[in-house]
Amino acid sequence: MTTTRMARGEDGFRGGIDVRVSLRADAGSGENTFDGAWFPRSDDLAVEVPELIAALDRRGVRVERFTYPLEPWRPAPRKLVVDGRVVRTGGFRSMDPGVVCLTWAGGGQVAHLLVVPPDTDVITGVRALRLCTRRGLPRSPQMVLAAARSQPLPQVPDLPVPHAV
Repeated sequence: MTTTRMARGEDGFRGGIDVRVSLRADAGSGENTFDGAWFPRSDDLAVEVPELIAALDRRGVRVERFTYPLEPWRPAPRKLVVDGRVVRTGGFRSMDPGVVCLTWAGGGQVAHLLVVPPDTDVITGVRALRLCTRRGLPRSPQMVLAAARSQPLPQVPDLPVPHAV
């Protein structure tokens, strides 16, 4: 069994790069399809998950378990030690490739985060992060990402047409 230890430096992980994650205020309530979204920078969970866990710790969410679909990710260690705390990980073939699952409070709270693929353009990624904090989202990750990719039509005001005299 492999364990990866990550400790935050003075300026954060990877030189202070912010973790791109959104989380609903009622995350873990089970009332929503997605409790938020995560926009990792790569498919390397050994690097990305410790940063996500540390960012959520700062928001008061002490993740104990991180589960993920096997298909889109590189193999990850079964345990990660982040800031002196062990977080268990598990990969499953049966999970939707566009979702990861976080568990905390002794397994009492579970949150499903939509995963914005790392190769997504930044504007679409930011839109997806924002969309996942709203109510009434489509149930599939693909539909949420399609909504984030859609461009609103420009609104052109009706101008009065001058009449020839």
